[in-house]
Amino acid sequence: MASSSEESRFLDDLKRKRVRITLSDTQISGVVQRVSQKKSVVLEDVSEVTSGRKFPGVKIIFGHEILKVEFTISANQDNLVNEEHKSEIHSFRKKMVDDVDEDGVRYVVIDELHEKFGPAVMHIQQQKVIGIGAEVFGQIAQERLCWLQVATKKVVYLFDVLLLGGQAFRNGLSMILENPHILKVVHDCRCIARCLRAEFRVDLTNVFDTQVADLMLFYRETGGFLPDRLSSLQEVLRLHLKLPASDLSPLCSTESQRKECPELWYLRPSPPALMNIMSASVSHLLPLRLVLLDALMSDYTILVDAYMSSYHNQSLYIEQREGTLPAEAEELLCVLQERRNWAARRYSLTDAGLLRRSSFNTHTHI
Repeated sequence: MASSSEESRFLDDLKRKRVRITLSDTQISGVVQRVSQKKSVVLEDVSEVTSGRKFPGVKIIFGHEILKVEFTISANQDNLVNEEHKSEIHSFRKKMVDDVDEDGVRYVVIDELHEKFGPAVMHIQQQKVIGIGAEVFGQIAQERLCWLQVATKKVVYLFDVLLLGGQAFRNGLSMILENPHILKVVHDCRCIARCLRAEFRVDLTNVFDTQVADLMLFYRETGGFLPDRLSSLQEVLRLHLKLPASDLSPLCSTESQRKECPELWYLRPSPPALMNIMSASVSHLLPLRLVLLDALMSDYTILVDAYMSSYHNQSLYIEQREGTLPAEAEELLCVLQERRNWAARRYSLTDAGLLRRSSFNTHTHI
């Protein structure tokens, strides 16, 4: 078994070399542009070996899809890698497979307007709460919506917006996204709302934003301070749903892939591993909303309990004139100050007066 340093050197040596990769259904040839450690191989100048058909742009290959790898030593000679290198490739491929949740969440890919599209829209329209996610390619003002994910309690629908185009919204998606009676749970709604409006003239309506909810909880728990940065989805899921790192690894993969190879959302057909990643990004949004709501309501719940306690305790019950502020409510000011004192001890301040949020692991509840 090769050491991690030896494996890294071998993967570096593959860069800029032409390789022939055997998949389950075809064999392709291309030049290695980038090797994302433990995740994927990005090829350029890609063609299908048997037909010679060229693929535009770059193509990303996930480790679990690779059956065999060969690379060219000379212009007309393909040699199999030696046994040591084959072992390293197998190790590399196995690690990439292990990062994918093969059981995953049940998802349905919608890439055409007949058969699955109609039943999917009808099922979503029957829901009161849904989770929403999107995969976007490009910079602000030039963004392109590639995928739209919609999660219900039992299934995640992956709408291939690149293939479906505007007809998908005219045939039902707009009615769902603009329906004021269907609550949409989103983590950071800004990008999704901006893309829907700019590309398809769709106004996202009735939104519960989990990033905003986490921000409000931080504000409450620190007695009125704001953090120096917002929390990512994986941070919020780990903090509030207590999800283990193994459940969050697909989301971490998504972030690294966005940075290293943002054009992967253009790939068709999309690899199954990418489908699992997209499903994971929305599958926990519905339970996350319930946990966040409970946390946001905790001060209200405590105050109501204090009201009830004072009423039942006749020895402490003092009749008050209607409209005057009860003593239980005034105690909130003391709680607020205690939280501010705790936050001042726990965090350091930026020059702008924001609390430095080092990591969600160190964020302790009051």
